[in-house]
Amino acid sequence: QVQLVESGGGLVQPGGSLRLSCAASGLIFSRYAMGWYRQAPGKQRELVAGITTGGTPNYADSVKGRFTISRDNAKNTVYLQMNSLRSEDTAFYYCKADRPPLWEYWGQGTQVTVSS
Repeated sequence: QVQLVESGGGLVQPGGSLRLSCAASGLIFSRYAMGWYRQAPGKQRELVAGITTGGTPNYADSVKGRFTISRDNAKNTVYLQMNSLRSEDTAFYYCKADRPPLWEYWGQGTQVTVSS
């Protein structure tokens, strides 16, 4: 079965960095667009960054210039490098594999907390 497993979350001080990883299995990874979403308490889940099958990234305005999404098809893994972290980045971060219109899969998520 399809499985997406996130790792790399944790507690970091404002201005610090974290690198999230999402390892995928059970799917032909290169055929899926990948994305990172986040959800804070009391907020809707939002797209943070996405990357196409061709490697083209896109970002939410709130993270442009600070976050970088990348993928390594040989490792079936998508990454989110997060720099200059702010308290507003605190959320549960989810990995998504997307092959519209028929297939969509989510990971279980990993907590990112930005606090001093």
